[in-house]
Amino acid sequence: MSSQSSLRGWIVTFAGTGINLGLGVLYSWSVIAKALTKDWGWTASKASLPYAVACGVFAIVMVLAGRAQDKVGPRIVATLGGVCAGAGLIISSFASEISIFPMVIGFGLLVGSGMGLGYASATPPAVKWFPPHKKGMITGLVVAGFGLASVYISPLTNSLLKTMGISRTFMTLGIAFFIGIVLLSQFLKNPPAGYVPANMPKPAAAGKGSSRKYEYEWHEMLRTPQFYLLWLMYAFASFAGLMIIGHMAKISTMQLPGVELGFILVAILAIGNAGGRIIAGLVSDKLGRTKTMLLVFISQAIVLMLFSRFSTAALLIAGAAAVGFNYGANLSLFPSATADYFGTKNMGVNYGLVFTAWGVGGVFGGMVAGKIVDLTASYNMAFAVAAILCLCASGLTFVTKAPRTIVVKQAQAIPSTVNPLNKE
Repeated sequence: MSSQSSLRGWIVTFAGTGINLGLGVLYSWSVIAKALTKDWGWTASKASLPYAVACGVFAIVMVLAGRAQDKVGPRIVATLGGVCAGAGLIISSFASEISIFPMVIGFGLLVGSGMGLGYASATPPAVKWFPPHKKGMITGLVVAGFGLASVYISPLTNSLLKTMGISRTFMTLGIAFFIGIVLLSQFLKNPPAGYVPANMPKPAAAGKGSSRKYEYEWHEMLRTPQFYLLWLMYAFASFAGLMIIGHMAKISTMQLPGVELGFILVAILAIGNAGGRIIAGLVSDKLGRTKTMLLVFISQAIVLMLFSRFSTAALLIAGAAAVGFNYGANLSLFPSATADYFGTKNMGVNYGLVFTAWGVGGVFGGMVAGKIVDLTASYNMAFAVAAILCLCASGLTFVTKAPRTIVVKQAQAIPSTVNPLNKE
């Protein structure tokens, strides 16, 4: 890799990180939801609805955005994402105590779409500039921005809510993120055709075999059991993490009444979230994706089983950091595993399809927890459900193996002899 190419790769990587720092406004929702229940009198279920819609739309749009950025490039798609995210927050500012509709449309549909468009365009171009043994690290750095966002968004949002109120807070955030995301999107660029990262073998001459991994099209990926195993694990793990993230401020109020820790815990959770993405990426480059997933799932299940007993500020802070770390690890492990298993050429649409699992986890994690607390005035049952799902995900790691490497000669052909359960 020449110094110029290396510099371009790092520019793309950190532009993607910056875009995700803006799109991570999703993780400030627990602070916003607390204000909606306290200032506007919304129920927990009602306050969870825009968040749940945003998670679902985010995942669905990721598929379309992934395919679009594979075809037309990441810059155009990410720019459109910035426009949608900014406009959605501005439209959300027109919601009121009696009208949730602008917030469902603005935050749920438009911000959700903006997140899908921007997030789908940030990681694939960055990964393509670097060799495979850095895949986990680069993925972790890019997606860390999304997790780290709450470190500044949560206290900023909390301050804005106190000084401006809910409506003007949405308006201010919308204008700021519109400008920031659109500007950073201009730095996203795929490598030129034929580009080979350092430490990568040159493609074999025509007629000679190459040990390149087969590049799966999305419809070929859907015919492998690996896709469905990854999807289930991702859905189970996302349910647990997004349930806590979407309700952290309210959980704090219920378990430590009279102590104002809400936005602090959201920021602590975000630091763990970002750290998990980077560290899991580095560890999985050495240990392997599924072994790292197993450690993460077991750890998350243990923390969730104990969460209802965290009745001091120190324990809640430690619990929030642990949940954030384990959840964030998934956002590094699953895109890396998708690239490992199915190749990088069509990573945008392929990971978009895998990412629909995150959307399902987000929708049900937030809504189920909201319904449980409305019915029982406690999160204990929600913690238990999430812990059981993490244990189920850990069991699936024992049967999830990468497809066998296929020798590709000249033009690729759809493999008919692949045994998807063969080990790497």
